[in-house]
Amino acid sequence: MQPPTDVLDPPKDDPYTPEELAKYDGTDASKPIYVALKGTIFDVTRKKEVYGPGESYHIFAGKDGSRGLGMSSLKPEHAVADYSTLSEDERKVLDDWHSFFSKRYNIVGRVVPSDSPSSAL
Repeated sequence: MQPPTDVLDPPKDDPYTPEELAKYDGTDASKPIYVALKGTIFDVTRKKEVYGPGESYHIFAGKDGSRGLGMSSLKPEHAVADYSTLSEDERKVLDDWHSFFSKRYNIVGRVVPSDSPSSAL
């Protein structure tokens, strides 16, 4: 059973570049697993049976998979941050995913462009 919203930690706003985020893909057991949606980074470690290596949603681990989730696609080529080409219906699906994650997983940061200084690591 998923915890209610009030059990989540206060959201953090730590900046992570896509390269830094990629280090949290579940392949290093000493690090948490992060998934980003619409630039918001969520700690999904407690659901490693879903997001861990070899699992169904692992393609989103360590990256912003907004387009793929909006498209309801598990194709690796769709697991990218750019969701600008999604249809209105797909954007609604993405918004629903973002809401789902926000109620279930701690927010640990936000994705920033690669050329931005980062203090996350």
